[in-house]
Amino acid sequence: MRAAHEALIIVDVQNDFCPGGALAVADGDAVVPIINRLMHEFEVKVLTQDWHPLNHTSFARQHKGMEPFQVIGMPYGEQVLWPNHCVQGTEGAAFHPDLMTDFADLIIRKGFRREIDSYSAFFENDRETPTGLDGYLRTRGVTDLTMVGLATDFCVQFSAIDAARMGYGVTLRMDACRAIDMDGSLQQARAAMSDAGIVLEG
Repeated sequence: MRAAHEALIIVDVQNDFCPGGALAVADGDAVVPIINRLMHEFEVKVLTQDWHPLNHTSFARQHKGMEPFQVIGMPYGEQVLWPNHCVQGTEGAAFHPDLMTDFADLIIRKGFRREIDSYSAFFENDRETPTGLDGYLRTRGVTDLTMVGLATDFCVQFSAIDAARMGYGVTLRMDACRAIDMDGSLQQARAAMSDAGIVLEG
């Protein structure tokens, strides 16, 4: 068992990000058995869950003439437009059926505000609106995080960099993550995380 000040943060291991899902990450389901084993090592375990309303503004269908993966300007900055995914209450938004969710202490839902997307487990994409995760971890006495999940170059990266910026020690288990890797985004994410002092393992 790891020390009590260490937590495992499991990012968005949901059906829509796994093979067959609306925004599938290649080999995304391969992370599940690794994460299940890791859960036994940590006293504090947190799941994040992408949780969008059907009319979320990050969905390409909400913007006439736009296609998924195009980028538009939003009041909070650039936004990639996505296919509809992880819509509240749908099977796509559910956790992968083999993920041992009963072991989790907390589930943080993100992206539920229609007007703003949320990649990070800690903040909405305006970089200001908190999810509440930081407060929870502080009250549990957590200082160090191990991060896993989907996708390496988006939600995992944003979560890890925010955590490092807030003073947590952060380790990313690359073997327990998978990437979208859109136009070299994985290489860029690895470089950004290394520059932020995040340890990349596996």
